[in-house]
Amino acid sequence: MTGEGTGDRRPLASRNTRWAQALARRMTGLSVTPNQISHASMLMAALAGASFWFSGVAGGEGARVILLILAALFCQLRLLCNLLDGMVAVEGGKGEADGPFWNEFPDRIADILIFAGIGYGIAMPGLGWAAAAFAVLTAYVRELGRATGNPSDFGGPMAKQHRMAVATAAALLSIIEALWSGGSWILTIALWIVAIGSAVTVLRRSRNLIRHLKAKG
Repeated sequence: MTGEGTGDRRPLASRNTRWAQALARRMTGLSVTPNQISHASMLMAALAGASFWFSGVAGGEGARVILLILAALFCQLRLLCNLLDGMVAVEGGKGEADGPFWNEFPDRIADILIFAGIGYGIAMPGLGWAAAAFAVLTAYVRELGRATGNPSDFGGPMAKQHRMAVATAAALLSIIEALWSGGSWILTIALWIVAIGSAVTVLRRSRNLIRHLKAKG
C-alpha cells in the first residue's frame, strides 16, 4: 500500500517471505517509486485481460494455450506489483504524497480489465462486467468503512487475492479444456464464482460495517 495515511494494510503472508523481502529491498535500492510499481500493475492487468480476450478468438489450439498461459502469468504479476508497491513504500520508506490514490485506483482498473477481458473472450461480456462491478464494490465498502473511522475489512470469500487465484486457476485449467474440447466452460464458471463470491463479500463487509456504525452510535 503506497503513501502515508493509507490505513490498515491487507494481511499477507507473502509479505514476510524471504524472496519478497529480498525483491523489495532490491526495488527500494533502484530509482523505482511505489507509484510506478502501481502503474505497472495496471499494465499487467491490461495484458492479462487482452490475453483472456484473444484466447477466445485465437485460431488454433496452440495459440489459445499460449494466450491462456500468458493470462495466468500476468494475473500473478499484477499481484506481485500489488505486493511490492506497499513494501517499497512502507518498509522501504519511499511513500509518496499521492500514494493513497495510486494504492487504490490501479486495483479497481485492474479488476475491470481482467474480468471484462474474460467476459469478451468467452462471448459473455455481461457476465464479465458483472464480475468486475461486484469486485469494485468489495473495495468500495472497505474504503467506506475506513472513511467512517472503522477498520479496513479485507474479509472474503472473494477478496482481491481470491479473485486472482480463481482467474489464474481458470486460465491454467482452460488449457486442458482447450486441448480436449475447445470450449470455455471453465472460464464461464470462474466468472460466476467471482461474481457471486464478490457479491457475498460485499454483503458480508456491509453487514460488518453497519454493525460497527451502530455500535458507535
